[in-house]
Amino acid sequence: MKKVIIFLFITISGLLFSQVAVGTSPENNNRWTFGGGIGVGFGSNSAFYLSASPRVGYRLTDDLETGIIGSVSWQTSDFYRSTMFGAGPFVNYYFARSFYAGANFQHYFINYKDKYYDYKMNEEESALYLGGGYMQRIGNNSFMQIGLMYNVLWKENSSIFSTGLMPSIGFVVGL
Repeated sequence: MKKVIIFLFITISGLLFSQVAVGTSPENNNRWTFGGGIGVGFGSNSAFYLSASPRVGYRLTDDLETGIIGSVSWQTSDFYRSTMFGAGPFVNYYFARSFYAGANFQHYFINYKDKYYDYKMNEEESALYLGGGYMQRIGNNSFMQIGLMYNVLWKENSSIFSTGLMPSIGFVVGL
């Protein structure tokens, strides 16, 4: 069931983003880009996860883009509740309009509450993600990005994240 919901969510998001670019011309003189990703998840013990990561970029050249990306996520279950906000700069380099390499720095603010033990935690953590991925055209100047990033600042015993790897699926309009 979880896989079906995720597949439907990605498909609907792709259709919505592709409709944005239907009336635009292939020669896009506007150098601003917009996009991001949305995630949702369900699990045992009434677990629910929702995240959004909007981004605004500016194409310095046809192949080099820089900008600001944000992130917000909410997690809840029978045992805990967590909210996380993050923001920071990014840079992407595009190869042959099908692949990209990128860097993304994020500083996170985390609020966590354990419902069972009545424990609260407020933390901050920085992450520097390096990686890349594949881009699939979904409109005249709209793309779906599928990639994998690695947080080079991640440390196993001192991070709030369980791993340094971060898979990503997102959409960009304006490339």
